[in-house]
Amino acid sequence: MKPIVAIVGRPNVGKSTFFNRITRSRKALVDNSPGVTRDRNYGDAWWDDVSFTVVDTGGFSDFESEGFGHLVRYQVMQAIEEADAIVMLFDGKEGVTPVDRDLVHQLRRSSKPVFYAVNKIDGPRHESLLADFSVLGVDPLYPISAEDGYGVHDLMDALTNLLPRTSPELASDRIRLAVMGRPNVGKSSLINCMLGDERLVVSEIPGTTRDAIDTICRVNNREYVLIDTAGIRRKGRVRKKLEKFSIIKALRSLNRCDIALVMMDAPEGVTEQDGRIAGYALERGRACIILLNKWDLVKKDSTTAKTCVDAVRDQLKFLSFAPVLTISALTGQRVLKIFEWVDAVYEQYRTRISTGRLNRVFEEIINRHQPPAYRGRRIKFYYATQVSVAPPTFTCFVNYPEGVHFSYERYVINQLREALDLDWTPIRLILRKREKRK
Repeated sequence: MKPIVAIVGRPNVGKSTFFNRITRSRKALVDNSPGVTRDRNYGDAWWDDVSFTVVDTGGFSDFESEGFGHLVRYQVMQAIEEADAIVMLFDGKEGVTPVDRDLVHQLRRSSKPVFYAVNKIDGPRHESLLADFSVLGVDPLYPISAEDGYGVHDLMDALTNLLPRTSPELASDRIRLAVMGRPNVGKSSLINCMLGDERLVVSEIPGTTRDAIDTICRVNNREYVLIDTAGIRRKGRVRKKLEKFSIIKALRSLNRCDIALVMMDAPEGVTEQDGRIAGYALERGRACIILLNKWDLVKKDSTTAKTCVDAVRDQLKFLSFAPVLTISALTGQRVLKIFEWVDAVYEQYRTRISTGRLNRVFEEIINRHQPPAYRGRRIKFYYATQVSVAPPTFTCFVNYPEGVHFSYERYVINQLREALDLDWTPIRLILRKREKRK
């Protein structure tokens, strides 16, 4: 298992900027507003020959106006507890604060190695600012600029010298799951239930999760990456700049997941926004599993489950292939069943069909129901090949691809789904004009 490095500090000292720099990504949400990062955000990093996991934490302070203070503090202490090494950042321009002193005191009680870095030191001419931090009695102090990279090399060399050498893990061995949905449908609660740990901040206040958070879990010797995302509101209700960025990051999470777990509120039923979110996943070619959460709050009889599933099928016809599962993140009802469905869906999502079998199936489909003529001319399907997986994507060469009606494309896809046992995955069909032989 890779060593873990936690980044801690009070709000707005540059933790997320430092996280983005050493992970060579823009996963952490960066904004001048204090308190942007509330959850623990995980990322992979490599420095020289050392591979490790970095954890970006919320600012060590109080958010009394939002009621998050004790929750964020708990997350920071959990990150310190599980880390192999800790980087604490100070703000060189603001100097030492009581919150800095409090956190240094907390870290001294830990047995973990701690590296103290004074951020926002843009060059040698500003290193005199380090003198203000001598009152803390910590040594050495590393002057850095997370924004420009000044001093980061020396800090990372010292840090990685204490970490064990490991080989980078292959991310492709893990199934990546993005938990999507409207605000307050239970996304963070579901991940906490899956993990059996209060890993993510959970609150009844919509919009608690602002970042897209990655967490790794292992079930039956298989690893999954769980990506918790911010709730996606209707565009008309999005006013704050920060929330707009959250939505963008939630949608970007779809680009790096294999399967989207689309969560909906079972008592409320399918809403128009639920349909939009599911549509985002389909547009990006992601496999989907629809989760009707809060099933424990639904008044049930012998036909309730079938009625609810049928309603979902009726309102989300474009996701007819997606399994629908009734769950309760609160009680844990059928939560482990999700992983069984994920394995089944993922197997189909990564399926590759031999060219010979594919063309035999295509021939049967076309002979069973010929396409309508195009401008009085017969449409001919010549041959097909699979060009990619995730999702299974087939290119078929046709004499008049522009003449194939969308309803006939839908017929072909449905027949492929049935003939190739691809009933739980999206399928893409690309029609191309066959080039004339010279």
